[in-house]
Amino acid sequence: MSKVFERAEDVSLSEVYETVRVPLFGHWWKRLFSFLGPAYLVSVGYMDPGNWATDLEGGARFGYKLIWILLMSNLMAILLQTLSARMGIFTRRDLAQACREYYPPIVAYPLWIFAELAIVATDLAEVLGTAIGLNLLFGIPLLWGIVITAGDTLLLLLIQRWGIRKMEAFILSLVSTIGACYVIEIFLSKPDFSELFKGFVPSIDSQSLYVALGMLGATVMPHNLYLHSALVQSRAVERDEKSLKMAARFNLADTIIALNAAFFVNAAILTLSSAVFHSAGVEVTELQQAYELLTPLLGTTLASTSFAIALLAAGQSSTLTGTLAGQIVMEGFIRFKMQPWARRLLSRSLAIIPAVIVIGTTGSEGTYRLLILSQVVLSLQLPFAIVPLIQFTSDKDRMGKYANPLWIKLIAWMVAGTIIALNGWLAWQVVSEWRRAGHWVDFVAFPILSALMLLLSYMAFRPWFRKLFESRVVKSPVATLPKDFSSHSYKKVGVALEVKDTDLKILEHALPFAAECDAEIVLIHVVESATAQVYNRTAEDKERLEDEAYLNELAEKLREKGFKARVRIGFGNAAKSVVEISKDEKLDLLVLGSHGHKALADWIFGSTVAIVQHYIGSIPILVVKGT
Repeated sequence: MSKVFERAEDVSLSEVYETVRVPLFGHWWKRLFSFLGPAYLVSVGYMDPGNWATDLEGGARFGYKLIWILLMSNLMAILLQTLSARMGIFTRRDLAQACREYYPPIVAYPLWIFAELAIVATDLAEVLGTAIGLNLLFGIPLLWGIVITAGDTLLLLLIQRWGIRKMEAFILSLVSTIGACYVIEIFLSKPDFSELFKGFVPSIDSQSLYVALGMLGATVMPHNLYLHSALVQSRAVERDEKSLKMAARFNLADTIIALNAAFFVNAAILTLSSAVFHSAGVEVTELQQAYELLTPLLGTTLASTSFAIALLAAGQSSTLTGTLAGQIVMEGFIRFKMQPWARRLLSRSLAIIPAVIVIGTTGSEGTYRLLILSQVVLSLQLPFAIVPLIQFTSDKDRMGKYANPLWIKLIAWMVAGTIIALNGWLAWQVVSEWRRAGHWVDFVAFPILSALMLLLSYMAFRPWFRKLFESRVVKSPVATLPKDFSSHSYKKVGVALEVKDTDLKILEHALPFAAECDAEIVLIHVVESATAQVYNRTAEDKERLEDEAYLNELAEKLREKGFKARVRIGFGNAAKSVVEISKDEKLDLLVLGSHGHKALADWIFGSTVAIVQHYIGSIPILVVKGT
């Protein structure tokens, strides 16, 4: 099967599109290895500094009781990321492109703005995490750390020039660093594993609900859905059914492995917080506080150093995937392509501004609140990525036989409903807390929330609205084929000739119709000389006499071949004369050649074919490229 797209602007992440070759032969693990990578780039979004804040607070306040929330969030993320990967594999479309094509502009543009806000919010968490990590490791002030993050984006973008596989390897090394640091942390903290396993039994109360919502909101992130649907297209997969199913199967394995690694990191953070802070009765509300308390509580600086290194690696790994997500969203929604470094600086600048303002006015105490705010922004945007994803992957017009079966659709919508309800609850709790600072929030927050609810309702029920609307309009005719495939019975076939070398090509297309139906051939020619323009049929100039002699000779040769043929000569305007002769002769078919003019030449020499088609009436026309 041929590729779906041929132009670079039609593909997602054109610089890496189908750049990774998939071996067709050899052991299965070689093919699996060629597919491993995209989910690892996605997984870093599930262990960014925003997740750290909620995991630390949950473990410090409630011990191991909320670890089941992390497991549930991970299972939801695996399902949604699998749907995202399948859409990219089977349709060669990323989520942003699909939204642009499916929704009207009045809906698509707000979705683009929401996605951009989510990326900026994610970038904000990365900025704060990196700055805090630099501060903990090297004592660099937070403000200077944020300035440094503006430059490290360009360093990381150099990695993108090495190719998608080396970029995936770099991200994997950072993820491995985070994992190794937490293996050390778990070893040093000596958690109570019996209590840890009890935490996988679901239980929640009014006190832990708010923290649980924050953990869920920080785990399932919207920009990852856009990212994954594009990254899977970096693999050069044949379009036959066997290859597509193989790609879907191996990408599922990639997703399960990568997201379970992210689950391990989040569970390790919560476990560390439970074993160290909850057991000591210490409530943690800042990343810096956790770092400062680890050394005295565990009796070694290795714990604090591992914590800071892991935090810095988390911030840096998320930076690169944020760049890709921003590029995908901008190109997919509005088809606007920027250089990656320019796109990265734009997103990073928008994230640095609020970070500098908060740190400059409130100091390090404000960083934790800013992290929480970034997660609230993500929670508000999340439904606007989940709902289109489920709809697109369930649409048989888009996915064909690879559309979601009924049981997957039921589970997916249950997951979506749960995430929307819990994230909506989290956003409402935060807005309610803001209201205590003043009722000005009512005039800002409630109109925005109402508009978001209206937009989300439209998106969720749009397929049903379309079906209801289509049932009230006249349906298009069903595509059918005639029972008799024999050719139409033509009695008279007209052939418009220009007395040029191209006449033979035009005749070659007309003669089979005449031969099959024993039709009469009418050779039509229009004399366009100045004399013919003035005197019409009475013109006796050299051009008219030579053209007529040529046509009569051609008709005689046709008659010698057994065809019935005669000549009709027109005068003056070619298009007008051809139309008049065709109607006068009551032709059953007209064959004429196109001159191939374009643009200015068409205006100078005239467009005979277009005029004849407009005025010919019900006579069928066969246009042959004459030049």
